[in-house]
Amino acid sequence: MKNVKITRSESLVLSEIDKLVEESDHEGFRHLKRLVNEYQAGINRFDKQGEALFVAYAHNRIVGICGLTQDPYSQEGTIGRVRRLYVSKDFRGSGIGSLLMDEIMKEAKMHYRTLVLKTDNPIADKFYCSLGFELKTNDLYITHYLQLV
Repeated sequence: MKNVKITRSESLVLSEIDKLVEESDHEGFRHLKRLVNEYQAGINRFDKQGEALFVAYAHNRIVGICGLTQDPYSQEGTIGRVRRLYVSKDFRGSGIGSLLMDEIMKEAKMHYRTLVLKTDNPIADKFYCSLGFELKTNDLYITHYLQLV
């Protein structure tokens, strides 16, 4: 999509994502509220080694967001986790999710061997599978994984 800029956020200004959080909440998604709550509490700032937060800008506003963290459910240190991917409904289908995930995967390849995530959304399932993720069954914390090496 033209006029979309993906940037790595070094310090998230929470007021800049208020509309995105409100929209996601209205759709019944809770993960952006969790992002804000954890960020405010200092629980997850995407600032540890191998972590990053990317935002998508279009028309001078944030229209998408996605993070990468160390997988908190693994002791290995070789597994990264995709966190809090959300694209504004007005911009879905325009490639913004793929652009965000391209950045996540590039960053993850520098730090991890495997990238994992958990979703119960069938549309997200198809999206992640289209990016090469495979389904993981019988795991409480992982629904999809991607081998990076």
